[in-house]
Amino acid sequence: MRQSKSFIPTLKEVPNDAVVPSHILMLRGGYVRALAAGIYSFLPLGYRVVKKVCEIIREEMDAIGGQEFHLPALNPREIWEETGRVQAFGDTMYHLKNRDYVLAPTHEEIITFHARKVVKSYKDMPQTWYQIQTKFRNEARPRSGVIRGRQFLMKDSYSLDVDEEALNKSYRLHDEAYRKIFTRAGLNFFVVGASSGAMGGSGSEEFMVRSDAGEDVVAHCEGCGYAANLEVATSKIDPVGREKDSREIYEISTPNVKSIDELCAFLNINERQTAKSRVYICENTPVLILMSGNDEVNETKLQKALGADVRPAHPDELKEITGADAGSIGPVGFTGKIIADNRIKESNNLFSGANKNDFHIGGIDFLRDLPNIQYADLRSVESGEGCPNCGKPLGVFTAIELGHIFKLGTKYSASMGANYLTEEGEEKPIVMGSYGIGVERVIACSIEQSHDEYGIVWHKSIAPFQVHLLGLNMKKEVIVEASEKVYKQLTDAGLEVLFDDREDAQAGFKFKDADLLGMPIQVIIGEKKLAENKAEIKIRKSGERLEVPLENLAGTVKELLDKI
Repeated sequence: MRQSKSFIPTLKEVPNDAVVPSHILMLRGGYVRALAAGIYSFLPLGYRVVKKVCEIIREEMDAIGGQEFHLPALNPREIWEETGRVQAFGDTMYHLKNRDYVLAPTHEEIITFHARKVVKSYKDMPQTWYQIQTKFRNEARPRSGVIRGRQFLMKDSYSLDVDEEALNKSYRLHDEAYRKIFTRAGLNFFVVGASSGAMGGSGSEEFMVRSDAGEDVVAHCEGCGYAANLEVATSKIDPVGREKDSREIYEISTPNVKSIDELCAFLNINERQTAKSRVYICENTPVLILMSGNDEVNETKLQKALGADVRPAHPDELKEITGADAGSIGPVGFTGKIIADNRIKESNNLFSGANKNDFHIGGIDFLRDLPNIQYADLRSVESGEGCPNCGKPLGVFTAIELGHIFKLGTKYSASMGANYLTEEGEEKPIVMGSYGIGVERVIACSIEQSHDEYGIVWHKSIAPFQVHLLGLNMKKEVIVEASEKVYKQLTDAGLEVLFDDREDAQAGFKFKDADLLGMPIQVIIGEKKLAENKAEIKIRKSGERLEVPLENLAGTVKELLDKI
């Protein structure tokens, strides 16, 4: 492709609204342009990358027996109401004002709709259906360019099976396919155990890359490879335990003491001797949560323990429920449900609020004073804590989710009546799995992992072009003639070439654009080397430069591409 005839609107300056490297470089390189917050147009160069990623995905999905669909993005609302997910998505789902339709944020319901129409017998399964389709979600805070948008391209696939054993096989096939996809795309990724969240089901895993631009927080062990989203991560940490003798309960005046740190300083005690009290509302009912010291409540774990959505109580609710404001709340005298983190299970001689402003209670014994208390894993893992598998220190860092695979079970088939007949003639709901990949995230993560101060460094499998041919000083006939011959040689050899044939661009400008755009190989035609019947080759990733005879260019470029 000739650059002089191409629409590649590069930018010299960093856009004001761009912060993360992928967003900055995709804008500066003319790969994308913003239409509105969280809505991006992919320009010709960027769309070539999209097609490369989609090609890899299709090849690996087809290899495991996937059949490609193209499902409507515009869906009747009534189908989504069958599973209750209109309410579950809330404001995240887009609704048409003048029609009873929604824009699909995902496609479980639509797949189930088709399955119940045609999958009637055990003989019709297994099935793997997939698509690469636009999705819509009204993200409250779209950020980081295409990493989190309101309109995005997603590969979603769905397995239909007769039982859990068959589902496990489909799940493993997708796991293997995803590893191949991300490896072929040149990504350094890892897999973490994750919460199924609103999707439901019995289990899920996320495929992630480490990045400062990430919105997910994960715990990872360098020793054994353990990895989990912070929503479900666990660690080895010493329990608070019990002291031999339990003290009597006593009340302490603690004027203006609101935090655990302030309480520890006021009483000259260790935070392990404290039980932080938080009140949450679950299905309109208050629940008191107890944590050790400054440990933080993991709300995803709490929701799992309670089996329902939760929210922190508002300040005015706290006063009504406990008689005190935040910082003075405690378990003694609380009449509702109390759940404590496992770290302080059956502990004694603890300090907590007295449910009276500016007062705390000491000597709390969970066994003696809180007979109906329940326990669960409620805390968020912190960096440096022991790995639950090998005991080595965990690292806690941010990451970007590339893909997510779910064992849905019968959540959708049961609610939508997607049943089949077993070999014995018994009617049962279809057992399903759901598997997603964010196409734009693959692209953004590739840039996040592979760039330098000059621009993008594309992996060869998803680069828009394999070669960037630079004709320097294209106003000279000898350069034009040689560049055209090289262009034909490279393209005839089956290489994808972006030919910078611009007459009005200086050499320095062309070099900067080439580094910014990030093709794996640069071939440079200049007067000095041309006089020796040679061209210069630059490997973008390493910066290595080679001088190659013109007649050997295509073969050398292919050899280099095989190696990088």
